[in-house]
Amino acid sequence: MNTAYLQPRMSEDVAAHVDTLYRDGVTGVKGAFSPEWTEQMRESTMTAFWEAIQRPGGAVGRGPRRWYVEIHPQDFHGFVDLVTHPWVAAMSEAVLGPEYEIVEIGFDTPFQGAKYQPWHRDFPSPQDTYERHRITSLAFNMTGVDVTQDMGPFEIAHGTQWDDGRKWPHEMFPPQEAWPRYAERGVRKYPQMGDISCRSALTIHRGTEHRSPVARPVLVLGVDAPGAGHAALHDLTVTRDYYDKLPQYVRDHLVCRIVDKLMPISQKHGIEGLVMGVEPPAMGG
Repeated sequence: MNTAYLQPRMSEDVAAHVDTLYRDGVTGVKGAFSPEWTEQMRESTMTAFWEAIQRPGGAVGRGPRRWYVEIHPQDFHGFVDLVTHPWVAAMSEAVLGPEYEIVEIGFDTPFQGAKYQPWHRDFPSPQDTYERHRITSLAFNMTGVDVTQDMGPFEIAHGTQWDDGRKWPHEMFPPQEAWPRYAERGVRKYPQMGDISCRSALTIHRGTEHRSPVARPVLVLGVDAPGAGHAALHDLTVTRDYYDKLPQYVRDHLVCRIVDKLMPISQKHGIEGLVMGVEPPAMGG
């Protein structure tokens, strides 16, 4: 038994979580990983952040005092634990099909002084989603700290994953006159270390104002249905010796390049509309 997992929590009804995901655009489980595993995750992310922020292209700004960093799977101590977690694997297969693809691993970190982000989604909605209400990609998130009100909690507008968005700037940013609707639907999340969530990255969301001196790293695992196409934005890379030691189950789902030597990541997926923060909103903040 992998002691990273807190097995009593794995009796969760996956079908019920899929129903919640399709209704709200987000779902999650409490205490999926042990505190010890989660603390190691936090240390890994913060070490990777301080290394990435010192080189060009290593960290992408997602607003003032807020950055996103992609990492190599083998530089994250718990990668295999995460992608083979029973709930992660079950949700991926139930929503995206048995040939789902692991395409992204990284983390988002706001520090003290981070501002409200504009309401947004992470990429344009595909026709399968806005017309046929089919989810073709998932983002799994894990916090590295116990989130409190002053840590800029993630806010997500339930049920907005089906919004069309083709007329929005970059097809990702609803106009400001629509923000009251998202504020009314918005729910702030306060996960604790060890919790894990699963969402459609198309569900409208934002980071909020971060006043705490404690940084809030959040791990991001991106998973696609075949053909969704987000692997091209991330270019996961592993060395041959690491790849050969991966469980066959992981190799079956990991979309990656195999190289002799890892090179520092220069990120491809910036989100232009998040570079500037916004003032605290009159509603929903």
